[in-house]
Amino acid sequence: VTCYQLIINTIKLETSKQVDYLIVGQGIAGSCLALQLLLRGKKVTVYDQPSANKSSLVAAGLYNPIIGKVMTRAWKSELIFPALIDFYTSTEKFLGKKFFFPMPLYRPFTNVFEQNEWMAQSADPFFRSCIDSIAVESKFGNEVKDPFGGLLLKQCGYLDAPKFMQATRELLIEKGAYRDERLDANSLEILEPGFQYQNIRASKIIFCGGLEDLSNEFFSWLPLRPLKGETVEVKLESALSRIYNKGVYVAPSSSSLYKVGATYDPKDETKEITQLARQELAEKMNHLLAKPYEIISQHWGLRPCSWDRKPLVGEHPAIKNIFVLNGLGTKGVSLAPFFSGHLADCMEGKGIIDSEVGLKRIKKITFQRPALITGSFDNSIKN
Repeated sequence: VTCYQLIINTIKLETSKQVDYLIVGQGIAGSCLALQLLLRGKKVTVYDQPSANKSSLVAAGLYNPIIGKVMTRAWKSELIFPALIDFYTSTEKFLGKKFFFPMPLYRPFTNVFEQNEWMAQSADPFFRSCIDSIAVESKFGNEVKDPFGGLLLKQCGYLDAPKFMQATRELLIEKGAYRDERLDANSLEILEPGFQYQNIRASKIIFCGGLEDLSNEFFSWLPLRPLKGETVEVKLESALSRIYNKGVYVAPSSSSLYKVGATYDPKDETKEITQLARQELAEKMNHLLAKPYEIISQHWGLRPCSWDRKPLVGEHPAIKNIFVLNGLGTKGVSLAPFFSGHLADCMEGKGIIDSEVGLKRIKKITFQRPALITGSFDNSIKN
C-alpha cells in the first residue's frame, strides 16, 4: 500500500459512518438477519433495490411442519418451527405491525389408503403434536373437494412477506440504516481490518441477495440454481378460515384475495408469466376447490435453491469477515428466522456454523487469497 493510499484511507476513516455489519439484500433472509442483529444491539446498513419479481414477494409465505406429496417431517423441524414462531411473534411487537398469521391447514385425502396411513402415523409423537384431527369423511365439503376426509394440521400458517419486509424497511429507514440502491461489489474496498463502501465503514459484510449474489465476484461460485415459480391471485365468493393444500395451496394474500400456487419449473428461467403455468394452477384448483373463483392476477419469481435443498451459510473461505446467507429456496419463511439467528450468533463468536449448511460441504473448489488492496479484488477460482 503506497503512502498516497494510506492518506486516502485515513481521510475516508475520519469521514465514514462506522457500522458493525453491511447487509446486501433485503428479502426474507436479509430482513431476518437485519432484525436479528438490531435486536442484539448492533449497527447495520442494508443495501437493497426492491424488485417486483423477488421470490420473497411472490411466495405465499406458508410454513408447515409436514411437507411434500408424501407428507413427511420437515428438516430440522424441532429447531426451526419454535424459532420461527418466536421470531415472527416477537418482531411483530418490535415493529408494531401485523404480518404473522398462524392458521390451520387442511389436506384432503386422495383415497382410503391415505386415511389408514395417517391413522397409523398419528401414533408417532411428532405427528401427533402437529395433527389437530383426522377426518375419514368430508369435513369441509362446502369449500373443498374432500370425499375421503383429510388431515387438519396445526403449527401452520403464513407470513405476509411484503408487509414484513416493508415494516423492516421502514425501521431501517427511520434509523438511517437503509440504502435504496444496489451495492457494487467491485467497488467494495477491503481494508485491514474491515471494509469500506462509499461513506460506510463496516467490520463485516453479509450477502443475502439470492440469485443476485452470483453476479458479484465474492460468491459467483455458489452452487445456486434458479427454480421458477408462478402463482395466481384469485377472488372467492366468501372468506376461508383455513389454508387448503392438495396439489396447490390456497392461502390469504396481502390483499383481500387468495394466493394459489406454486409451480416448480427448473427448466424455465424466463422472467415473465406463462399461460402454461396459469393452466396448470387452474386445473389443480379445479380438483381442490368446491366453490367458484376468479383469477385476478398472475406473478412469477426465481427462487435461489441449492443442490441439496439446504441453506448456504457461512464465511468466505479466503476472505475474513465476508459472509453469505443464501439458498433458502422454497422454504425461506421457515428457514430464515433460525439460520439468520444462527449466523448472527456465529459472527458474534457464540458458536460455529452448522456443518449441514456450511460452505465446507461445497466440493472441488479451491481459493487463492486476494491481495488486500483498496478498490480492487482478484479472486481466482480453480475447479
